[in-house]
Amino acid sequence: MKSLFFALCAFLVLLNIKAAVVDFEINGGAIPDDSSLETAWKNGAALNATLTSLLPGDVFIVPNKTYHLMGGIFVQNISSVVIQIDGTLIFSDNMKQWPRDDQGQVLECLHFENIENVTFTSSGKGLIDGNGETWWGIPLIGYLVRGENRPRLLNIGNSRQLLIENLIFKNSPYWTVWAHEVDGLEIRYSDVTARRSSSDGHDLFDMSAFNTDGFDVTGKNVWIHDCTVWNQDDCFCVKDGSENMLIERVNASGVGLTIGSISGTTVRNITFRDIYMSNTYKGIYMKFRGGDVPGLIADVLYENIYIDSPEQWPIWIGPAQQADNSDPCHANPCSLCWPTFSFAECNAPAAGSYENITLRNITINNPKKIGVILANGTNPMNNVVFDSVRFTNLSEKATDSYFLCENVVGGVATGDTWPVPSCFYDNTTKTTDIIQV
Repeated sequence: MKSLFFALCAFLVLLNIKAAVVDFEINGGAIPDDSSLETAWKNGAALNATLTSLLPGDVFIVPNKTYHLMGGIFVQNISSVVIQIDGTLIFSDNMKQWPRDDQGQVLECLHFENIENVTFTSSGKGLIDGNGETWWGIPLIGYLVRGENRPRLLNIGNSRQLLIENLIFKNSPYWTVWAHEVDGLEIRYSDVTARRSSSDGHDLFDMSAFNTDGFDVTGKNVWIHDCTVWNQDDCFCVKDGSENMLIERVNASGVGLTIGSISGTTVRNITFRDIYMSNTYKGIYMKFRGGDVPGLIADVLYENIYIDSPEQWPIWIGPAQQADNSDPCHANPCSLCWPTFSFAECNAPAAGSYENITLRNITINNPKKIGVILANGTNPMNNVVFDSVRFTNLSEKATDSYFLCENVVGGVATGDTWPVPSCFYDNTTKTTDIIQV
């Protein structure tokens, strides 16, 4: 037993000796405050080489300076390290020079695979800037030109026991943070911003920065808290095959607190709570995309959420409202043009199932619309509960846009919910007078 103890001590001492503080500039040779293309390539190569060489116990530090770099950073199989970004990383806006794979698909800005016990942090609030406006292109036209062949700012896959904290992610060309097939992830005190202007809303000009998702997660045992997202797509998004996730104490404005788009997998045990949303485009957003393989969203709770002046649907539970096509009115499966134009379609996938969905203590103030709860007639939703889901300061126009509520079994409204969705059983405790503006 003593020999085992001394061997363990010797191993820990050896590990401690090997651990090092690695400075991006001193050890990696990075060049600060130079935006030239030549320096961007050098800094990108330096970052890639330095991160790849990290050993367990190492702390990698980006000093409090600005470093311009080219994307395509790919790191795998590192463990038990700290990546501390005290300064600013700005990715090149040179799309022609951006690295691509053999099929012409752009590589990510930062891509990590199969990493474990890794912390992404800052001693203050580090900044990672994707220079996304160049990739977004001319409003509305840019998407038609390059579609979704744009790099994500941070892609982490097939990884375990991760912490992301004290970072700002700015103007990603595409999705901002995508953590997929992860087990054990905490994101805290971090912000996402994707803006074309300083506007405090989401008009067509700003929304044309399509696909700038905030925090997208797939996996299990995820906790996201005390973060802020202002973007032009899903803010906090739980994707296919996820379970045991908690998103709490966050601010969000964009296309919502999202589960989806789901197809052919199960998403279970997801909670969003204690959230403020100002001038958001959508609010609570759950969605299935097309496909014939059965999928399930179950055991979901949205609780203690205040949505102030939403610009579109504050509640949407049903099919994904998206195009993913050069035709913005293309229904995939529900058209972005629905219900504004009579020719637009909104189709709820028969393979998508909702079970045990609860909205509790939700306040929507000053809405322009009310909500959509829509399932396929062959596969109705089961056990949807609205407990104290209340709308205040309804305009006459919003009152005319009453809940579309179709194909729900066991829908119940309780507490002071108002208005009650038409296909729910009304078990509310009191009648709330309409408040009009």
